[in-house]
Amino acid sequence: MQVTTTQSAATTGAAPSQKAQLTKVAQQFEAVFLRQMIGAMRSASLAEGIADSAATQQFRDMADARTADAMASKGAMGIAELLLKQFGDRVSDTPSTADAAAKAPGA
Repeated sequence: MQVTTTQSAATTGAAPSQKAQLTKVAQQFEAVFLRQMIGAMRSASLAEGIADSAATQQFRDMADARTADAMASKGAMGIAELLLKQFGDRVSDTPSTADAAAKAPGA
């Protein structure tokens, strides 16, 4: 039995730096936080509307997720920026050591 592996963009020479990875993760965290916040605001409705159904709820959730992603990418709440200030000094601008080890011959 032969096992083959595929190479991701991180192991083909285009490894992102740790700071770039931290920035991406911080934005993703902000998006998740905003999705939770928007969902909590939506659940505060007092009565069911005439057009409420499972389908409209699903589309509303998708729209809320897109809104949260857009807000996070623009830094609307500043959560990602605060995370970068908190953890930015702990990471370097070079690719991570795991990426370097994966690129080494014989790895």
